[in-house]
Amino acid sequence: MLVLLTDTDGLFTSDPRANVDATVIPVVAADDPLLTVAASGAGSDRGSGGMASKLAAARIASWSGVTAVIASAESASAVMSAINGEAIGTRFLPHDRQLSARKLWIAFAAEVEGSVVVDDGARDALVQRGTSLLPAGVVACTGSFDVGAVVDVVNQTGDLLGRGLAAMSSDQVNKSKGKRTADLADLAVVEVVHRDDLVVLA
Repeated sequence: MLVLLTDTDGLFTSDPRANVDATVIPVVAADDPLLTVAASGAGSDRGSGGMASKLAAARIASWSGVTAVIASAESASAVMSAINGEAIGTRFLPHDRQLSARKLWIAFAAEVEGSVVVDDGARDALVQRGTSLLPAGVVACTGSFDVGAVVDVVNQTGDLLGRGLAAMSSDQVNKSKGKRTADLADLAVVEVVHRDDLVVLA
């Protein structure tokens, strides 16, 4: 278990400094969008300063199969209460699909060097069927990167679908995007990101 102590009682429904009716969210499921909340280090709309880093830590714990709890450091019994499963702070449930150390690095530790935008068909194939990302489903590519770089895979509205190791450089992606595999005979590879190197986060 990971226990994160902070200066608030947990993750709130809204900013408790601006909304007196804000309440602590007791439980966050592993696939809850709250785990992707973007917040600055100076504060967020769901807690106080540093909540972004704590949410990031809770997300990594969840994908590692570990329960995480964010609770107030002012409670002397916070750690024991969390360990005993008592109702304190916000409890983040572990994901039912644990990532290997390598995929944890890809998803949360490596520097992202670019992004690949995919269409709805590719999104469904990646998220629902766990396929590799092929050029046919790519509609755009941003950033300049080489083979082996870590890239974000996003849909056409910019939502993060996953993160993986590029099997093509950005130049190759731009030249092959939208093309069928049969039309890529001149390339040594036919996948933008192989499924073994892709972490689906959607």
